[in-house]
Amino acid sequence: LIYLNNVDIIPLSQFNWKLNFNKNNQTYKMLLSICYFVIKGMIQHENEGNIKVLKFIDEQRMSRLYEKFILEFYKKERTDLQPQAKKINWALDDDVSEFLPEMKSDITLERDNKILIIDAKYYENHSMQSYFDREKLISGNMYQIFTYVKNKQEEDKSKIVSGMLLYAKTDEEIYPNKTYNMRGNKISANVLDLNQDFKYIKKALLDIANLYF
Repeated sequence: LIYLNNVDIIPLSQFNWKLNFNKNNQTYKMLLSICYFVIKGMIQHENEGNIKVLKFIDEQRMSRLYEKFILEFYKKERTDLQPQAKKINWALDDDVSEFLPEMKSDITLERDNKILIIDAKYYENHSMQSYFDREKLISGNMYQIFTYVKNKQEEDKSKIVSGMLLYAKTDEEIYPNKTYNMRGNKISANVLDLNQDFKYIKKALLDIANLYF
């Protein structure tokens, strides 16, 4: 506090977060991003002695953060798998691709003849949908990962392509934990429990990599 005595307090409502970073100040980028995350999105409270994150300001932003976390984790811990968010080409019989949406994986891991495409899904409340009182995977999510895997398989026919929907675990009693064999490709639906010590989160993500590679 003594060293910061002459530093003015900045009204956060007036702070411009659209900053330009270069080689001279890029070391501050992560710190400022964490500040933005805390100030804009997190509300904390103490419940039975535990500090918990209540709600992020925007589910879409939290979803993006979740995707980036998984990708950056593998970039740090499993460089041998060449982690990247990778574009997937449509398997077309001709060159007509006008109006087709771009396909880009959240996380693609690859080594030797194996490829794993991970689609990270974050929902605040429900990762499943009810159909006649039965819990089902969200159809759009399954169609998406199926499309990614099949088009990637067509692009790299000599490789074994698998897919995974990796949901952030919610408070639901029933959650996805299945692997399906779909015409030669394995497609899984699993959860990642973020409400635990980081060493267990790390182990869970490393276990996924070890299972496929």
